Amino acid sequence: MWVALALSLGPAVALGFARFAYALLLPAMRSDLAWSYTLAGGMNTANAAGYLLGSLGAAAAMTRFGVRRSFIFSILLTALTLLACGFTQSYPALLVLRLLAGASGAVVFIAGGALAAQMASHSPGQSATVIGVYFAGGGIGIFLSGLGLPALLGADPRFWPQAWILLGAVSLVAWVAARNAAGAVEEPPRRPAGAAGAWRWQPLMPTMVAYFLFALGYIAYMTFVIAFIRTQGAGVGFVSLFWAVLGLSAVASSRVWGTHIEYSRGGSALAVIMATLTVGAALPLFSSTPLLLLVSAALFGLSFLAVATSITALVRRFLPPSAWPVGIALMTVVFAAGQTLGPLITGVLSDSAGGLRLGLGLSAVLLLLGAGVARLQKAPSS
Repeated sequence: MWVALALSLGPAVALGFARFAYALLLPAMRSDLAWSYTLAGGMNTANAAGYLLGSLGAAAAMTRFGVRRSFIFSILLTALTLLACGFTQSYPALLVLRLLAGASGAVVFIAGGALAAQMASHSPGQSATVIGVYFAGGGIGIFLSGLGLPALLGADPRFWPQAWILLGAVSLVAWVAARNAAGAVEEPPRRPAGAAGAWRWQPLMPTMVAYFLFALGYIAYMTFVIAFIRTQGAGVGFVSLFWAVLGLSAVASSRVWGTHIEYSRGGSALAVIMATLTVGAALPLFSSTPLLLLVSAALFGLSFLAVATSITALVRRFLPPSAWPVGIALMTVVFAAGQTLGPLITGVLSDSAGGLRLGLGLSAVLLLLGAGVARLQKAPSS
């Protein structure tokens, strides 16, 4: 568990810092740089497009360089791109850096997931919890960014470059710990030559569709929810509390959902998790009272990283161990495709007459559809 926790600093950098922390910086950058919501959403679209490219290339990278080396190098590259974001105000340059952070972050996520799956194979009865601890690293990153960034940006929104530099510096520290943890995990087995037809992905089609809908829906909430609650009059203190609750809830998700995922043979656990996610996403649409917003953060935090845990558990059940890295990469490609479209669509809707409320409403609808599709996933036949 301690090794899994140290490995989880990979997703803390790749997800918590490189992807989700942008929601905290978005209002300040939009104000200082005079961006529309469409331009602001374009930043996360670039990050997601990079994530798609990284997902497509992850299997080749892991085959050529090994899973552990790919994991370690990609965390370092992600940290350096975060640092670089603090040294430019050029929209094209920031787009390129967000693209690079997404690409390297995808390799971190996939390679680290394969390492976590390898560790889980030695922990019968606790495999979902081990995997969940790894993915909960995204929550650690969210929590840490929520502790420092709102206060920094609240002092002066023009401090957003310093916020990127801070994220990069902390990421370099996390890289050292994650690198040491990766060295303690055995390299996952390589796929045997000529084994291309040894496993079939078609039985996982409902899971793939559900994951795509999840990616479309969840990223809209994570990109624009802070901007939404700021338009409702929330101050710096409440923004920090909201983000911290979301992050801490994500850290706790492995404990909350681990047993259910462990004993769910088909898509039932994934469906329940996505239904909970839908409720969390929809609550701000009904009321912007502080208590209800915090409940939204808690439900969303408890559920969104558990989706990745459930997906990885299903891959482990349906595919042989040698196919786990490729299977996780395939799922991540599907996820990245949906995630690429989400911020752009929501940004366009948020610039319309319906505002941010319309964009967040679409998020909840997509998540609900995903829950229904996930319920169609049957258990493996053997």
